Amino acid sequence: MSTPSDPAVRLTVDGTPLTVPAHRTVAAALMLEGEDAGWRTTRRTGEQRGLFCGIGVCFDCLATVDGRRGQRTCLVEVADGMDVRTGTDDD
Repeated sequence: MSTPSDPAVRLTVDGTPLTVPAHRTVAAALMLEGEDAGWRTTRRTGEQRGLFCGIGVCFDCLATVDGRRGQRTCLVEVADGMDVRTGTDDD
């Protein structure tokens, strides 16, 4: 968990700059810094999906992180300069 004294890091999410506390997962940053809880959609119904289990067991929180497709964002810690791409191309 981050504290007020934690340094901030800058990352880019789908082309938009975002500054978040360090020592946070990408999924937490997406959820806590104004992003929707769902950044992907289900194949059949188009319902939103994002963080589900939070421990890396499921595949609901996938995104492309620094060019690496299919990363479980609940397991990846934010880093300064990180590029995150969300969306359906990770299905």
